[in-house]
Amino acid sequence: MIKEEARVTAITQDSVTVESIVKSTCSGCQQLESCGSGQLAKAFPQKKTTYTVSSELSVTVGDRVIIGLSEKLLLSAAWQVYIWPLIGLFIGSFLGQSLLDANLISHELWALPMAILGSYLGYFLAKRQQFIMRDKPEWHPTLIDVLPTNKKD
Repeated sequence: MIKEEARVTAITQDSVTVESIVKSTCSGCQQLESCGSGQLAKAFPQKKTTYTVSSELSVTVGDRVIIGLSEKLLLSAAWQVYIWPLIGLFIGSFLGQSLLDANLISHELWALPMAILGSYLGYFLAKRQQFIMRDKPEWHPTLIDVLPTNKKD
């Protein structure tokens, strides 16, 4: 389970809206001042991402919580986004080269648009699959735990 800390921003009857700050990996290193990546991380503000999660835990606005997403689902989504266009590229290239070898197209430059078309079709397939999966509850982050608050008495 991939976990992230977030803060509750809104509560509705059946869901909780949380906001997570996307952290840069360049903040804890000793070389922060002399590293180009560290300087870029300081130059651009951190992004906030908002998620709506269902929860059976009792939370209030402002609570710090832990949200999580299954590694299996994340790897599946990454596979779809990266591999399908690559497979489409290879199939389009193979088809273009096969047409060239069979003398059905006159120049090998015609194989390039076929490779690009195959890659786009792979991208379209991945996008369609992501669209179908986005409404399934197992593809949404879940609220795992509520962190204790640091109240000073």
